[in-house]
Amino acid sequence: MANQTRQLARLLAEAGCRVELVQVNGPYRPACVGRVPGLRAVFRLVPYLFRVWRAAGRADLLHVMANSGWSWHLFAAPAIWAGALLRTPVVVNYRGGEAQAFLQRSAKYVLPTMSRASKLIVPSGFLRRIFAGHGICAEIVPNIVDLTRFFPEPRGNRSPHLVVTRNLEEIYDLPTAIRAFTRVRAVSPAARLTIAGTGPCRTALENLCARLGVADAVSFAGRVENEAIPALYRSADLMLNPSTVDNMPISLLEAMASGVPVVSTDVGGIPDLVRNGETALLVPARDPDAMAAAAIRVISDPALARSLVAAGLERARAYAWPRVKPELFGAYARALADCGHRTEAAAADRIARRLAHEGKDQHA
Repeated sequence: MANQTRQLARLLAEAGCRVELVQVNGPYRPACVGRVPGLRAVFRLVPYLFRVWRAAGRADLLHVMANSGWSWHLFAAPAIWAGALLRTPVVVNYRGGEAQAFLQRSAKYVLPTMSRASKLIVPSGFLRRIFAGHGICAEIVPNIVDLTRFFPEPRGNRSPHLVVTRNLEEIYDLPTAIRAFTRVRAVSPAARLTIAGTGPCRTALENLCARLGVADAVSFAGRVENEAIPALYRSADLMLNPSTVDNMPISLLEAMASGVPVVSTDVGGIPDLVRNGETALLVPARDPDAMAAAAIRVISDPALARSLVAAGLERARAYAWPRVKPELFGAYARALADCGHRTEAAAADRIARRLAHEGKDQHA
């Protein structure tokens, strides 16, 4: 979500909007506070609340990137209330595959805050259905993939290179991808796997690779900076996505835009993003045998791989900025128009019309 936020801020600025980005994870001041649990949370939260309040007072519109859990309570909710109190329209951009469980647990806290937002946008039909089940209307504005950075290039004959680009956390179930990879290696002994991401499960995953005898073929790349991700995808022949909870992972879009076939679990909103057998191969969660069988199909069948690549590239084009921009600006315009009773009606109408056309000279 951080990468999507930075990308969106850049694209809006290039479209002529004046953008102020308020980070939830700003640097600690003083730096030594970052080594003290508990205290560091306070030193990060208080400056964030101050900055978001000031931003809400200056902006014509607040675009709040929101997720489940404490991220909602500590960061998204205060931004929404700041906008409501200062009479600034708020567009909540909710993401995250755990929305269903989160709303079931916390609806009595979330829904009153959500009602203060001018507009709720979500990147998938999966999330729209979840919110509809709680009586909340959401508009779909898809994630954005930057086709100027993610694009395919010719691949010569080489040993299969598989990649996983998920954080090393339990919900992403990296053990399934590693176990699937051991089965791939039985068919293609020169295959290798790169896992790009950080998280608390790294030591356990490294130990699993050692027990399975594939440690020499698995590379833990750690945190790969956003600028380096396109090159990683262009070096790959197949992407594995073993997650157990998901919404609309941008990693799948980036892989498809890079001409990389995808084998993914069929959880959450993924079936809304890709079609099994057409743009990706989908398998049940926590099933290494099924994931391995699908991966081996792609590696062993060049015609299938080419078909997945072609369909994936076409699918990715639907999420390019020129396609998504009118939908996003339309949501902004509707949020501004709907808030006309809380702002000067003429000003709201003027901003809405200009945003709907080109977003020139507006402060989002």
